[in-house]
Amino acid sequence: MGGWTAADIPGLRGRRAIVTGANSGLGYHTALQLARHGAAVTLACRSAERGQAAFDLIRAVVPDAELALVPLDLADLASVRAFARRQADEPLDVLVNNAGVMALPKRATADGFEMQFGTNHLGHFALTGLMLPALRAAAAPRVVTVTSGAAWMGRIRFDDLQGERSYHPWVAYGQSKLANLLFTRELARRVPDVTSVAAHPGYASTNLQAEGPRMAGRPLMERLMGVGNAVLAQSASMGALPSLYAAVMPDVTPGACYGPRLLQYRGTPTKVVTPPQANSIDAARRLWEISEKLTGVAY
Repeated sequence: MGGWTAADIPGLRGRRAIVTGANSGLGYHTALQLARHGAAVTLACRSAERGQAAFDLIRAVVPDAELALVPLDLADLASVRAFARRQADEPLDVLVNNAGVMALPKRATADGFEMQFGTNHLGHFALTGLMLPALRAAAAPRVVTVTSGAAWMGRIRFDDLQGERSYHPWVAYGQSKLANLLFTRELARRVPDVTSVAAHPGYASTNLQAEGPRMAGRPLMERLMGVGNAVLAQSASMGALPSLYAAVMPDVTPGACYGPRLLQYRGTPTKVVTPPQANSIDAARRLWEISEKLTGVAY
């Protein structure tokens, strides 16, 4: 896969894809390239306004694109269920669990979960489970869950999953991104008829980096994040390549993770090493069982 780019995506005519968080950054470029290569793409977005802007941009680039814009707030399980009801009637070839939040001040979802764990992990856990019948109706279904290099610092704090006793934005983010990897592997184990893979963008310039400092009222950190994006990060279009590779290429390994080639930092996609804590079968099973109880979604 050396030097793989979006130009190497095969024709996707006749395939249907859902991309969460498709209004900007990695999700936008993932949706754009899937549509450009013929897939029917549903943009699953929390903000109707930003979702419509992304829809219009993709339509301008790909005039004949088969697109749909459907509201989805992963921080609200009622929204997840409503989205799934609207999308479950036809086969789904690719689900890209891309949306996420990063290093926020402590916040709660509509269901009372810590915002990063609730959005990045539980929302996508519930969505994937609810979309499972549609996925199984497709010929070769695939689920791509977007993680982060922050998973290396992650630990699943089973004694304090919601950060009720102790909360730090980056600790909570690392936990949620490790949860993405554990979910990917446990889904591959429990549902072998659906190809489950993970991807991460390396250091890509998106709006995620500045959102946490902005919400915390830390303008200096917000500016520093902007400088880092401008000087050090690769583009969001490059950051989307691992997700695209994981979504469309025939040689992906179930349960594996794909990321940038150069020190998992930047470059074209390849299969990458994941943190040792992502290999714990016991942690993956325990997290899965807890996630079913918290979301009320049983696979």
